[in-house]
Amino acid sequence: MPLSPPAPRTAQHVRRVTYQGFAREDGLWDIEGELHDSKAQDRPALRNPERIRRAGEPVHHMWLRVTVDGDLVVRAIESAMDAHPLGDCPEAQRALQSMVGCSMARGWRQAIQSRLGGVASCTHLRELLFNLATATFQTVQGAFKSEGDAPPRHLGQCTGWDFNGSGVREHYPQFYGHVPRPASPPKAA
Repeated sequence: MPLSPPAPRTAQHVRRVTYQGFAREDGLWDIEGELHDSKAQDRPALRNPERIRRAGEPVHHMWLRVTVDGDLVVRAIESAMDAHPLGDCPEAQRALQSMVGCSMARGWRQAIQSRLGGVASCTHLRELLFNLATATFQTVQGAFKSEGDAPPRHLGQCTGWDFNGSGVREHYPQFYGHVPRPASPPKAA
C-alpha cells in the first residue's frame, strides 16, 4: 500500500542506500553497503561554484564491505569513495580499520560511535555501518540463535517480536511471555 497523495512539492534530494549479504566459500560472510546521494535539480558544486552539478550526479557515492565470522565479529573492512563533496573526505576511511575485532552482536552502535564518532571518520560511513548490522543479521545463518536458556537477541526488540506477541508465540513458544531482566547499572569507577 503506497503513502497517501502528497501536498504539492518539488524534489530536492535523493538518497539511495542498499545492502547485500554474501556467504563466502571460506565460511565467512561479506556484507556490502552502498550510499548514493544526489540532488534532484542542477546546482552549483560545493567545491567549485562555477561548475554545475547535474541532477542525479552523485554528491556522495560510498561503498563498504565488512567481512564477519559466524559469531558476527568483524574480520575485515574495506571502503571506497567514488564521490565526495570535500577534499579531505577520503581521509575518513583510515579510521574504519579500528572496527576490526568488534562484534555486531553486542554494542555495535557504541563501538561505531566510540571509534568513528565526531571528526574521526565520516557521518555517511557511520550511517552505512549502523544499518549494516541489520543486513548482517538477515544474512548470517544462525545469527538469531539462542545462547543457553536466553532468548535470541532479536526478541523483545520490536513490535513484531514482542515477548507477548503472536510472532514469539508461533516461532519461539518457549519464550512467549518472557520477562527480561533489567539491565545492570554500570559499576562505579
